[in-house]
Amino acid sequence: MKTTFLGTGTSLGVPIIGCKCGVCRSRDVRDKRQRSSVLVEIDGRNIIIDTGPDFRAQCLSNNIEHIDAILVTHPHRDHIAGLDDIRPFCYIQKQYIPVYASPSTCNAIQHDYSYCFATPKYPGVPDIELHQIKNYIPFDAAGIQVTPFPVMHAKMEVTAYRFRNFTYITDAWQISEESVNAAKGTQYLVVNALRKEPHPSHFNLEQALDFIATIKPEHAYLTHIGHSLGYEETQAILPPNVQMAYDGLSITIPD
Repeated sequence: MKTTFLGTGTSLGVPIIGCKCGVCRSRDVRDKRQRSSVLVEIDGRNIIIDTGPDFRAQCLSNNIEHIDAILVTHPHRDHIAGLDDIRPFCYIQKQYIPVYASPSTCNAIQHDYSYCFATPKYPGVPDIELHQIKNYIPFDAAGIQVTPFPVMHAKMEVTAYRFRNFTYITDAWQISEESVNAAKGTQYLVVNALRKEPHPSHFNLEQALDFIATIKPEHAYLTHIGHSLGYEETQAILPPNVQMAYDGLSITIPD
């Protein structure tokens, strides 16, 4: 199993337009963050988690040539704005792309991309096959078993996903005991860490590290990172098993 971070930034990305802070002006490529998304490769299948507004560029820069399934965490624009860009995959693969999400997120996709579901179908629109999933109930995505569980993003429910020994969590602010238990035992954990200061809807760095200490993975990676956390200076203060993820980072996860 291989996971590639296509994007590790927040809704504004890094650098932020017009910002002159040290991180936004950094020459370190690890400080350049497109909107958060990952590619999970298992047994020759490509599964994408979230298609934000940078999705087209991410596919091109990472040479993604086919998609077997898409998982969506929640319907905020920085996580679904690039869904229309699956069109070339539909043309090449000559099939619908299955998209998995919670009932509320499926409803939002049907609303925001209503032209994809209209009848008669307009030629050339993305071929989306929506599948509603249920919290804590494993489902099959392109032949791969995935377990979804909820985390809270302020008052919005966001879906986290666990594949075998890998768990991906983004936009979390609070996590219930049941969802903590769903993540326990995973040895490769990804979790959001927006900044050092508290935030009303995202883990800050301290909260993310506390959560990692609770789960006790062998390896943890921080994502959905804002422009106040520079790679080099933040990495220097992290525990040995925690790494700042960056765009283009690939990790191999043993079964």
